[in-house]
Amino acid sequence: MSSHVTLLHRTCYRYDRPVALGPQTIRLRPMQSSRTPIESYALHIRPEGFNLRWERDSCGNDVACIGFLDRLTHFDIEVSLIADMTAYDPLLQTRSSEDQEDSFLDDYSMPPDCGPEVRDFLSNYSIGMSGDMLGDMMAINRGIAKRVSYQRRLEPGVWSAEETLRNGAGSCRDSAWLFVNIARYLGHAARFVSGYLIQSAITADGEEVLTGELHAWAQIFIPERGWLGFDTTSGLLTGEGHIPLAVAARPENAAPVSGLLDRCEATFNVSMKVERLFT
Repeated sequence: MSSHVTLLHRTCYRYDRPVALGPQTIRLRPMQSSRTPIESYALHIRPEGFNLRWERDSCGNDVACIGFLDRLTHFDIEVSLIADMTAYDPLLQTRSSEDQEDSFLDDYSMPPDCGPEVRDFLSNYSIGMSGDMLGDMMAINRGIAKRVSYQRRLEPGVWSAEETLRNGAGSCRDSAWLFVNIARYLGHAARFVSGYLIQSAITADGEEVLTGELHAWAQIFIPERGWLGFDTTSGLLTGEGHIPLAVAARPENAAPVSGLLDRCEATFNVSMKVERLFT
């Protein structure tokens, strides 16, 4: 069976009147550091009549900066790509020269957003006793997945670490941000990641079904290994199905789409289709 899959991701915004759309930042291009090879990539914007400029931000994300001159009643974003989903061992991680810059790591070691609930949560773990940082982080990741049940949240924003623990539930971005703050509280560099998650399931009829969605997880810097991904929804390390699109010190700086918009009534629809590529 081919390891290559195609992903088609559409986001469609509709406005109740013609509006002026301010500069838009689109973070929907897989990062060069992605361990899942991307064979092809295309970004399509509608309607016509826009300016597009690609930039690389301070976190190493490739972002598309879009500007429209005319008023709009709709704004459509389409991403298509081909990814090689060959399985790999997430622990076979090599450090890049970027990882070895102390000043770069400082950007992800800012004071955490933690309070009594976080300290109470950590009291269940013997952190640092074994000298195995990776083992400690894997245990905490499993603990978050067990403590915080997944909740689909469509409203914008990310809950604080305390809110997520108090609620005992949250979206993937809430639990990922919780882990980022816990890691920083323990003195480790950590960053928030947004990306695609591609998963495969077998139906009762024995047929494969591929699904894709926008997802969020945490990356922790592990000495001698570099940045490792931790999926706080599953409690596992990230694998070939996790395709990072943007990393940032804070969640809002890794949002797939951000920008300014006139006051209006807006609706949006998101669809994603993943298929096995047979040659």
